[in-house]
Amino acid sequence: MKYLITGGGTGGHIYPALAIASEIKSKHPEADILYIGTKTGLEAELVPKAGIKFRTIRVKGMPRRLNKSSFVALRELIYGLGESKKIIKEYKPDVAIGTGGYVSGPVIYMACKYKIPALIHEQNAFPGITNKILSRYVNKIAVTFDEARNYFKYPDNVIKTGNPIRKEILEINKTIAYSKLNIRPDKPFILSFGGSGGQKKLNDCIFDIIKNYKTSDNYQLIHVTGTRMYDEFKLKLKKQNIQLPPDIRVLPYFYDMPDALNIANLIVTSAGAITLSEISAVGVPSILIPKAYTAENHQEFNARAFEKKGASILILEKDLNSEILLNRIQELIDDKEELLNMSINSKKMGNINATSLIVSEIDKLIKKK
Repeated sequence: MKYLITGGGTGGHIYPALAIASEIKSKHPEADILYIGTKTGLEAELVPKAGIKFRTIRVKGMPRRLNKSSFVALRELIYGLGESKKIIKEYKPDVAIGTGGYVSGPVIYMACKYKIPALIHEQNAFPGITNKILSRYVNKIAVTFDEARNYFKYPDNVIKTGNPIRKEILEINKTIAYSKLNIRPDKPFILSFGGSGGQKKLNDCIFDIIKNYKTSDNYQLIHVTGTRMYDEFKLKLKKQNIQLPPDIRVLPYFYDMPDALNIANLIVTSAGAITLSEISAVGVPSILIPKAYTAENHQEFNARAFEKKGASILILEKDLNSEILLNRIQELIDDKEELLNMSINSKKMGNINATSLIVSEIDKLIKKK
């Protein structure tokens, strides 16, 4: 069988696609998989590294307001539709799978036009514009949040599967993780990060906490700034002659995130769909600070879904300051019963079988063909 997969731009679209591809290969070793992305997207780096065939098309995101860039994007979309058509006619896939991002638009649309069974996956509680358009043509829409169902024209085609996550998240030995990360099991450990790209408002608050409340007597903290914001953070520490206490570490990027997620007592983060799926898979309580500038403000919708279920505390960026954040952290650390309840509620929201459920739906589409 031939599987056409597309999705790109950010890790939130690419990692689910890669998880689906991995599950397809695991279940069907003979599967032929082709991934379509763009030359400039993160997928151009990640997909070949995963050993998956990769081809590119020309396409750009459409600006929210009509301007000169809109005409450029329209021209690129026309090119992308033509290139998608050519690849589909050459490859002749048995099924097409899209995980969002503007690159999936022309690919999945053309697949549907040529009567190829198609499934899209929506990671967020508030769907992106590309998936909302594609939902009118595809056979099945897999969603992570119940709330997303209301935004699609044909809700009968929607199935809740959860968000595909990395398998290594579920295979961590906690004893080894404590030792590997040099974290004491008897002292609360807080992990904070603003998604893969970092979050300036969160970085500023963590800096102020370190500066004004230098003690870390009752907690351990690892804060990940994001690579592009790390030098600025370190320079501010140096200029103000601030020495980090032993139990506080600041990093640009964190390669051992699966280990840290499994042993953290509390997560402070933005509300990207991948992050929420991973923290709920292991059942970690969280303070969520959705990024205010994301498309359609989807992170706030994600965070409110977790807040509604009692898994997280929500703080909007406009309301955030170091005093509020530190108070929330301290309140939760001091209230072990509340932390436990949040952990239980977080675990209830997790779905470790999401990838296999999605591949089962894909198999059904192929059988109906």
